[in-house]
Amino acid sequence: MASLIPSILSRDPHTQIFFVGATVVFLVALIFATTWRSAKYDNNENPSPLTSFLRFFYASFLKPHNSGEGVNGQQDALESFYKAQAGVYDNTRKRLLRGREDMLGLVAAQLVQKAAKDRTHDTKRIWVDIGGGTGWNIEAMSEFVSVPEFFSSVYLVDFSPSLCEVARKRFKRLGWTNVKVICQDARTFRLEDHEAATEGAVTRSRSQSASYFDQDRPSVGGADLITLSYSLSMIPDFYSVIDSLTTLLSPTGTIGVVDFYVQSIVDLSFRNYTGGVINRHVNWFGRLFWRAWFDVDRVGLEAGRRDYLEYRFGTVLSADSRNYLLGSIPYYVWIGCPKKPSSSLAPSSEEIVERLDAAATESPYLSPVRHTSDLSQTVAKSTPELRSKAFDAAVINLSANLPLPSFFYQNNHWRIHYDDQLKKHTQFKNEYIYAFTWEDSRVDQRLLKLGPEDVVLAITSAGDNILSYALQSPARIHAVDLNPNQNHLLELKVAAYAALPYADFWKIFGDGKHPDFRSLLISRLSPHMSSRSYQFWLNNAHIFTKRGSRGLYETGGSRHAIKVVRVLATLLGFRTDIKNLVEAKTLNEQREIWGKKIRPYLMSRLLSYFVVSHEQFLWAALGVPHNQLAMLEADHIASEALPGQTPSTSPLEHTAKELKSSKGAAIWEYMVQTLDPVVQTTLIGEDNPYYLVCLQGCFSQRCHPDYLSVKAHQKLSRQGAFDGLRIHTDEINEVVSRLAPGTLTVAVVMDSMDWFDPGAEAARQQIVKLNRALKLGGRVLLRSAALTPWYISAFESLGFQGKRAGARIGGACIDRVNMYASCWVLTKMENVSAKTSRDGSVDLEKLEI
Repeated sequence: MASLIPSILSRDPHTQIFFVGATVVFLVALIFATTWRSAKYDNNENPSPLTSFLRFFYASFLKPHNSGEGVNGQQDALESFYKAQAGVYDNTRKRLLRGREDMLGLVAAQLVQKAAKDRTHDTKRIWVDIGGGTGWNIEAMSEFVSVPEFFSSVYLVDFSPSLCEVARKRFKRLGWTNVKVICQDARTFRLEDHEAATEGAVTRSRSQSASYFDQDRPSVGGADLITLSYSLSMIPDFYSVIDSLTTLLSPTGTIGVVDFYVQSIVDLSFRNYTGGVINRHVNWFGRLFWRAWFDVDRVGLEAGRRDYLEYRFGTVLSADSRNYLLGSIPYYVWIGCPKKPSSSLAPSSEEIVERLDAAATESPYLSPVRHTSDLSQTVAKSTPELRSKAFDAAVINLSANLPLPSFFYQNNHWRIHYDDQLKKHTQFKNEYIYAFTWEDSRVDQRLLKLGPEDVVLAITSAGDNILSYALQSPARIHAVDLNPNQNHLLELKVAAYAALPYADFWKIFGDGKHPDFRSLLISRLSPHMSSRSYQFWLNNAHIFTKRGSRGLYETGGSRHAIKVVRVLATLLGFRTDIKNLVEAKTLNEQREIWGKKIRPYLMSRLLSYFVVSHEQFLWAALGVPHNQLAMLEADHIASEALPGQTPSTSPLEHTAKELKSSKGAAIWEYMVQTLDPVVQTTLIGEDNPYYLVCLQGCFSQRCHPDYLSVKAHQKLSRQGAFDGLRIHTDEINEVVSRLAPGTLTVAVVMDSMDWFDPGAEAARQQIVKLNRALKLGGRVLLRSAALTPWYISAFESLGFQGKRAGARIGGACIDRVNMYASCWVLTKMENVSAKTSRDGSVDLEKLEI
């Protein structure tokens, strides 16, 4: 038998499909037989699990199907398939039709969010469930909202009389009088046939509008919610049904779909409106097999169904998954809205795009996209306006009658559109490096003293610093990170402020674990998140929920360093000493534990030489790139110089061989200068959350970053607290170059300047762009692995005045992290303009103010 299986699988694809299909049928039977609890059943109304499965199997795989050639066409075909199994439909679909609860939770969250935001809105809400079958979805919605109270009218529209009859019995049993079961072709369903006309509403136009921005609405105002649960794939003429839904949905309505699908990532390569592609690709065999498998039951899995849905509506949220219980069947959950976005920011789509663009570029809001006067066109040509990449993408989509990029359909416009398929973003492989930020927010606050007039640009990292700045209420914060996943983490934190009480907020970000994270993500957080961020966290919900998981703070690239410490503590027997260290009540107690119990292991030269000093470890675990490593090596060479020698601290003055020869010693010395002063001067368990979270994997109620306090939650959970936040997924250069000149007051670039090649023209170009974006008197705050970084002189030659605000000299501890050798504040003293010559160099010219 063992030799027979490979021979079968080596044959043609049809044989492979048959073999895999037989295996799936066997597994389905096994699951039905083993997962249902035994009980006494009535043979007609409540058949046993075995009877249910046999009916399902017979109707799906053995019973001859009506081809739909009779008088009633498609209805006869549906009835031929469903009549024999209508009574067991719900029993047999629970494990097959995955994602239905998720879809219902997402659309309910959208409706609740809109209701809370617009309290003046008429409480009359209409829900239309297309292909609602037995009414299972409508009853299941009661887990999220009270269906009889939340909705004024619910319409279940289905073309199968047998399923509709089951639905009528269900709602009679429940006593829900607001639910109406309509046995009708979805293409012909009209709300005005069942609802009284809304005063002031326009009459439906039967002719197709030339543009989706000019479509008339139905006379009853449209449905607030439309759902399709595994019904779109069963509709042969899906184009006309989807077209009818565009006018059935109200201008502010929500549409939710869950269904099977198969698709290749190649199909999506040039689409910016699909809301992300995590898990969307299905390999060639999966596409071939599942299309053939479902075709037996006339379920269409061709990609065009989902593609047309995404073309006719705007994408709010989208997620792709697999039903691993039944052979890894691909399914998707999609939440949409009308193509023309509705927002309180502006009455028209053009103005929404313009206002969001103005906020992203710090430009004044001037006019809508369409310039109608010759004068405005002339001005635009003579003085081109600064535009964000999001604006460019939106204009292209508008001109092609495509939906806007999914970011424009969010309830909160914190996140700026970016192309997630660019190599510069995909290089991070859906992983962030930092789960928490390694900059001391207390020192930043002391040095910057932000006020209500400040406009701040800062690197996102894990977002902790961004939240610390938000507590100081500046006018605007531009959070910038090339790694999309770091911005996903910031988005999660901002959404949690908007949606969760402090207890849940603390569990997620204080403890780093929450057993109900996935349900909170769907029912509470999702309305406040972009589609890409939602996809990322849905895909990584196990971080917070999985038993045995160490939680949020042992994820990302930095987890490798934390794991090294934990493994050493276990192998060498000082885990108890680490626990005693973080529980120490005095500095003297802490110093003694460190010096006698822990330091001999962690500060071992063997550990430094064989583990820490390797470039791969430094980059993956600590985020230290090659150029930054060279800077601390050059500093070490200078510190080892004999009396009378004054070697340069710039890596440019040393050969690669010289730098490499000192690497092991340089890293060990850097570790000593970092950790010893921290232990000597800060009480880790009481006032140093950065090392506390490394050592115990979570924060404590007495020791945590500012953003985790009750007071911070009270302030940042207020409505509008993050109206000034814009999250950019791009390089600093790209963002700064699109900001209006002289609008920034503060730029916090962390240690990013260390990443440039020493003496690189690119570094000078970034300094020039920072100069251009900053106001006179504006400041750049940066940290460096070098005591005197080589690029400080470049800043000073390009209109800045440098001041070293902290330096690790003589065992000094410059902040609670102490990870960098120096901290600098560079103040803009004069404007500098730049012209790029043909060879790529920058010609600089200082301008009089």
